Amino acid sequence: MVIRIGAGEVGPKVSQLVKDVRSMMEPGTASRLKERRSNRLRDYTAMAGPLGVSHLLLFSRSTTGNTNLRLALTPRGPTLHFRVEQYALCKDVQKAQKHPQGGGKECLTAPLLVMNNFISPTTDGTQPTVPKHLESLTTTIFQSLFPPISPQSTSLSSIRRVLLLNREIPKASPTSKNSKSRSEEDGAYLLNLRHYAITTRRTGLSRGIKRLNAAEKMLRQNRKSKRGLPNLGKLEDVADYLLEPSAAAGGGFTSGSETEVETDAEVEVLETNTRKVLSKKQMAALRNTNGDKKPHSMGRPNVEKRAVKLVELGPRMKLRMTKVEEGVCEGKVMWHESIEKTAEEVKEMERVWESRRREKAERKRVQKENVLRKRNEKGARSKKADGEDKNMKDGEERDEDEDEDADMYEDEWDSEGLEGAGEVEVNE
Repeated sequence: MVIRIGAGEVGPKVSQLVKDVRSMMEPGTASRLKERRSNRLRDYTAMAGPLGVSHLLLFSRSTTGNTNLRLALTPRGPTLHFRVEQYALCKDVQKAQKHPQGGGKECLTAPLLVMNNFISPTTDGTQPTVPKHLESLTTTIFQSLFPPISPQSTSLSSIRRVLLLNREIPKASPTSKNSKSRSEEDGAYLLNLRHYAITTRRTGLSRGIKRLNAAEKMLRQNRKSKRGLPNLGKLEDVADYLLEPSAAAGGGFTSGSETEVETDAEVEVLETNTRKVLSKKQMAALRNTNGDKKPHSMGRPNVEKRAVKLVELGPRMKLRMTKVEEGVCEGKVMWHESIEKTAEEVKEMERVWESRRREKAERKRVQKENVLRKRNEKGARSKKADGEDKNMKDGEERDEDEDEDADMYEDEWDSEGLEGAGEVEVNE
């Protein structure tokens, strides 16, 4: 999840950078997320678990005007702190290109992650600027940004983008602690980020055949515009056009640069033609008709050559790692770019953090006991109230029964008395 902290305070450029990074991280990100100025980091970390968010990319801007990026793993960390030294938006990259790429279906699948120089080479007599275990940690964090790719099951058509992360190898610092001759760039952990789209096309075909194939596709799509269709009205034979493509445009010769491949590399891939799956009976009948010869569908699949070219999509970023923390944007500092501590200071820091962990565990224990105690007290009060209500209802029912019995006795006595009086009057 790509988030901007302090919405409205980072500025329009950083907001657009956040949108570009979201498009780069698609489809595994919330591209339509809208932040509020009142949102805090704990709001996002609280919802990270229910929403299945594994990484947080937090963009912010300091009071001095520096753009910062924090890459955190949820729910327990660690967190990598970067300073964005330079960046270029997607629109800036597209303005510098003659034929920009984008707006298609490139973002429907995750990009292919390519990392270079993340592990610095070991040299004798020198110590690395970043410890080896932190280099491995950084490599693992960036690798977990995207789902892994299996060469056996992943189709080539699903790989349409490349995310390149290149680390600039710094000059190793000498082992002497008193040496201060190195510059700032010598001990920096710098990463260059580039985002490309993969474009391919067939090779080994003449330009005339390529134009005829393009014209056939246009006719199949029923386009009204006939722009791009070759004009063969002035030619006597189609072979003249295939052998000399410029003849249709009125020219008589072709240049030497037209026959050269204008792409960076060529690879061999399987044809993407749709093939019919035959049943067992159809396969047996095909074997009987062909005899001992294997049918074409059972042999080696057709291989075609394709030229691969990378077109930059953007954005560009130059990141400088400044700090590594143990938790999610908090906790013990595992490494700092400008602060170096001695062994005694490291032990003191470990002691302080251990005491903090014990205090936190004690607070959690006390809080849990208080919650259980209040829950038990509430249950006891509810039971007591239920018992009192039941006793009151029983008492009221007994009083009502006694009153009914008394009334019944009074009615019987009155009726007898009246009857007696009536009998007396009648007898008299």
